[in-house]
Amino acid sequence: MEFDLEYIQKLANILKDNNLTEITLEDVDRAIVLKKEAVVTSAQSVPAVQVQTTQPEQKATAEEPKTEKKGHAIVSPMVGTFYRAPGKDEPPFVEVGDIVKDDQTVCIIEAMKLMNEIEAEVSGKVTEICVKDGETVEFGQVLMYIE
Repeated sequence: MEFDLEYIQKLANILKDNNLTEITLEDVDRAIVLKKEAVVTSAQSVPAVQVQTTQPEQKATAEEPKTEKKGHAIVSPMVGTFYRAPGKDEPPFVEVGDIVKDDQTVCIIEAMKLMNEIEAEVSGKVTEICVKDGETVEFGQVLMYIE
């Protein structure tokens, strides 16, 4: 497989025109990896294209932007569906401003048809609920903050 600048430019256009984030082409001797990443500037995001023409390397992780402290983060221990209440017609486990105790149930995450109660890890006041009822959550995603 021969890589020339025109060929790489065509691949970059395919990446852009089809809203793709990555294209990888490999042969026995080498590889091309085109990635589109968001580059954050002071007020806007600008897409950037990276070209790699050697063997694929391990992906570097971008640093997460620092945010102001909102209290202790309660994070999702699994992928699933977030529920604020034990049932449709029942009140939520907690609201913003509520005082909770260590080991008090604050929400439920449904994963593989199992309802998993998520408990507060600290006592304090709920300062923010970051997820909407019925929303899918990822492992490690912040569900709420307790101060």
